[in-house]
Amino acid sequence: MLILLRQGKISKWFSGWGQEAISVGTTLAMDNKEFILPMHRNLGVFTTRDIDLYQLFCQFQGKIDGFTKGRDRSFHFGSINHKIVGMISHLGPQLGIACGIALAEKLEKTNRSVLVFSGDGGASEGDFHEALNVASVWQLPVIFVIENNQWGLSTPSKEQFNCKQFVDKGIGYGMKSLQIDGNNLDEVFDSISEIRVKQKQNPEPFLVEAISFRMRGHEEASGTKYYPEGLQEKWRKKDPVSLFEKKLIKEKLTTTEEIDSIKSNLKKQINQAWKKAEKAPVIVPDKNQELNDIYASVNMEISEENGPTKELRLIDAIKEGIDQAMEKNPGLVIMGQDIAEYGGVFKATEGMLEKYGKDRVRNTPLCESAIVGAALGLSIRKRKAIMEMQFADFVTVGFNQIVNNLAKLHYRWGENADVVIRMPTGAGVAAGPFHSQSNEAWFFHTPGLKIVYPSNPADAKGLLLAAIEDPNPVMVFEHKALYRSLSGEVCESYYTTPIGKAKLVKEGNDLSIITYGMGVHWAKSAVEKLNVNADILDLRTLLPLDEEAIFNSVKKTNKVLILHEDCLTGGIGGELAALINEHCFEYLDAPVMRCASMDTPVPFAVELENQFLPLEELDEKINQLVNY
Repeated sequence: MLILLRQGKISKWFSGWGQEAISVGTTLAMDNKEFILPMHRNLGVFTTRDIDLYQLFCQFQGKIDGFTKGRDRSFHFGSINHKIVGMISHLGPQLGIACGIALAEKLEKTNRSVLVFSGDGGASEGDFHEALNVASVWQLPVIFVIENNQWGLSTPSKEQFNCKQFVDKGIGYGMKSLQIDGNNLDEVFDSISEIRVKQKQNPEPFLVEAISFRMRGHEEASGTKYYPEGLQEKWRKKDPVSLFEKKLIKEKLTTTEEIDSIKSNLKKQINQAWKKAEKAPVIVPDKNQELNDIYASVNMEISEENGPTKELRLIDAIKEGIDQAMEKNPGLVIMGQDIAEYGGVFKATEGMLEKYGKDRVRNTPLCESAIVGAALGLSIRKRKAIMEMQFADFVTVGFNQIVNNLAKLHYRWGENADVVIRMPTGAGVAAGPFHSQSNEAWFFHTPGLKIVYPSNPADAKGLLLAAIEDPNPVMVFEHKALYRSLSGEVCESYYTTPIGKAKLVKEGNDLSIITYGMGVHWAKSAVEKLNVNADILDLRTLLPLDEEAIFNSVKKTNKVLILHEDCLTGGIGGELAALINEHCFEYLDAPVMRCASMDTPVPFAVELENQFLPLEELDEKINQLVNY
């Protein structure tokens, strides 16, 4: 690999030289049906699991036969057939995913363990602390292996953490810990094997610190000039491959000649696979294929609203949707802060614990990143999860998991990430800057996510049930101020409202008001007060957009106002205005106009919040367009 890197035949390489015993020993100790979540230097995990070298080398070369079709590099991939879930560059999110996979193993009583790696540097990430805490609180059969190789890129351990050893951290999380010689293959294998036996008897997490050394740079380009003189020579004497060879020879289990023969045969296999991969055709870019692979294909049948209805508040419609989904899908798990006994701060899950039990209705610690990761882990194990953000504002703590793991997983290596995240959102309840934000635009920019935003009880239930059936990550924004202030007729039976389809809630010819969520009700009230004959288009789904419905309305009325509660600058309205300008310019009789909240944080005092929201400006914009 180092030679090929220097020849420019691969673009990046993370060497496991000096740490091979950790990867190989842990993987040999695990059953082939047990998941492993590796890191940069864990080539030994992949080879021990008999990954096809041709496909692996295609991955390194960015060929179509690689695991990611040229969309990601090195070990940033997974293979469900090999029970491997690859990392992303952010060092830590895989730890929460391991918790989710382990939760599925525990719920299904498989007696399987899950093993996940972290480097000593990556253990400084918040994801490390969140995942260990969740695993301990939930008593999950996770083996957390910290490869303590003394360095995080060029930063030595003494500048990474101020504790003597990582095993001491286990005490703080209430889990058992073990420090091992990571260069001793037998010790690694025996230790992990023993832990697995214990986890079969009593599911609980373990923290394993494997002491080793990184002989090469973090990646080859960074070099090793920062190492103190003599340090590499000291550790070269502890090289795990050499030590194992000497042991085999000493115990007369093999000979030097047999070792040389094994290496020669391996070299032939490697070279043959590399040459085959080199001859594989380079990727011919196909825009349609790239766009089609953003989402997993949706094969669900739309369940129509059929049968008797009853009047429900928006929060009760959501609650009924969750209840019916839990009944229909025994594998569905709902997770969030205070959602069990307390029923959630908005009572959307009240009574669920008594009906479905603690296994499926799970209170979580305050660690959004780990819980989004756990939901993704459940998805990888083919179980569905609904994760409730207590307030949409708190999503910032789990942002990385959503935009870099959930959103990109299917595009990168074809794995579904069918997680539903409920997002109580919006202002109008005098809750201040950290409980009132409209942050849908943050995710609107991220390919791979789906975003729905219902404006009424019937759509709230139908869109939620559709989100649960969808094999893609769906964010469901629910306006808090509408939870108990808005009621409507809702079909009593199970039904799904199509994702990606807008709804014309009022028809007119004077102008089109394109909006969603609370904006629908503002628009209805304004046109009635002003006696304006307008199309009001409720987008319902923000990603993917129903562009056809938008364009049809604009072409009919020739004037358009885009309305949303989020701040004006950088809001969704800017993208909608650009689309309309690009595709409907010749139909317009007036400039495309936007009406949105002020470009400030959401204030607390009612008077300031009312000024922040676009209510007064809305009437002015409508009159301006009508009279243009």
